[in-house]
Amino acid sequence: MENCIFCRIIRGEIPGRRLYEDEDVIAIHDIHPVAPVHFMLIPKEHIESMAHVGEKHRDVMGKIMVLAPKLAREEGLADGFRTIVNTGRIGGQEVMHLHLHVIGGKERLPPMLVRI
Repeated sequence: MENCIFCRIIRGEIPGRRLYEDEDVIAIHDIHPVAPVHFMLIPKEHIESMAHVGEKHRDVMGKIMVLAPKLAREEGLADGFRTIVNTGRIGGQEVMHLHLHVIGGKERLPPMLVRI
């Protein structure tokens, strides 16, 4: 997608603090971190959201799931971390390009959701 901020970072048109990159995936530090460690794993192919993942995305999604704990450990999160994939407007997705957040580095993260 031409104006997608993640696609623009992937193409090198705008900066992003890169943590990892290969032919399928990029990992960048979040510009508005919610914890001492907060990075995102993003497929280079523009996939709008988790709701748009299909069989053809099996390999890249598997790669992301394997990279998440590896990169988390490298960033010092050996004792645990949180992964989040917001999906769609109602799910809190702000950038409509699938991305997985990896968050940690505090003694204990607050509850993920508040019971209503």
